[in-house]
Amino acid sequence: MERQLTTTIPAQEVQVTEPLPDSGVPGRRPRRRRSVEAEDRHILSAADWRRPRIRITTNVLHVILLILLVLVGLFPLLWLFKSGITPTQDTLTNPLALFPHGVAWDNVVKAWNEVHIGDFFFNTIAMAAGEWAVQLIVATTAGFALSVLRPKYGRYLAGLVLATLFVPAVVLLVPLYLTILHPPLIGHSLINTFWAVWLPAGASAFNVLLVMRFFDSLPREIFEAARTDGAGTFRLFWSIVLPMSKPILGVVSVFAINAAWADFLWPNLVLADIHIQPLSVRLPQIQSSTDLGVYLAALSIATLIPVVIFLIFQRTFLRGGGLGGAVKG
Repeated sequence: MERQLTTTIPAQEVQVTEPLPDSGVPGRRPRRRRSVEAEDRHILSAADWRRPRIRITTNVLHVILLILLVLVGLFPLLWLFKSGITPTQDTLTNPLALFPHGVAWDNVVKAWNEVHIGDFFFNTIAMAAGEWAVQLIVATTAGFALSVLRPKYGRYLAGLVLATLFVPAVVLLVPLYLTILHPPLIGHSLINTFWAVWLPAGASAFNVLLVMRFFDSLPREIFEAARTDGAGTFRLFWSIVLPMSKPILGVVSVFAINAAWADFLWPNLVLADIHIQPLSVRLPQIQSSTDLGVYLAALSIATLIPVVIFLIFQRTFLRGGGLGGAVKG
């Protein structure tokens, strides 16, 4: 009787995996779903937020923190506005009281008519507008030349511009004043004119470097395509670069206007004529001879304008440059 040989093959372990959904695109790996653990990588997980006690406590803390931030940031400004329409005696006796004896709107009228705050207000607008225009022209043209045109000596010129940031501004007061007093090629002093404030404001190395770095981030393919289509230097600057530079133009505008509105030392040196002095120069001079309530009302008017300007430019100041889709790829 023949013996039958049987061979037993050990069973191999088979790992069963769940098939991933097909992405529908050949050659592309399917996208995996995010795990629940990745979604819960926060201080408070989704399960914690579903608990009423934790949710209520967190919301209360958020409200308290928001109130504290508002008080710290806005309380001095709100107190100034409140004191500007409060009688002087009430401000001296109880400065934190909220209109104990009514509202004194006469302070605003006297600040505008008797102190002539309106004249100095328009002087400040003229000075700030001129400084803004000069700084914007110099910063954009210099940044365009150094970043887009890129001459051979551009790297050394950018280094020299950067080196001027390390020179203290006080050191430049005397030579700058002598230059304004006897300007070359003009033969006429610029003292007691707005040009004495406008022209030095344009020499802002910070704005030039800021705009130059922004222009460096613009896609070079757009410039090459514009040159291929026959655009010249001015057309490239005006029609291509400036429309894509609205965010940095808003930043430079905010910096320029706020700096011009708060500048005291240089306008006080070159604008000795009272009729063309701005608010930053005239308000400290009338402090000792003006009623406190009227003076606070004048300060409120001078402070309100930069706040309004920031509220107008805040979207441009805070948003990023939307360059997506500018280059086809």
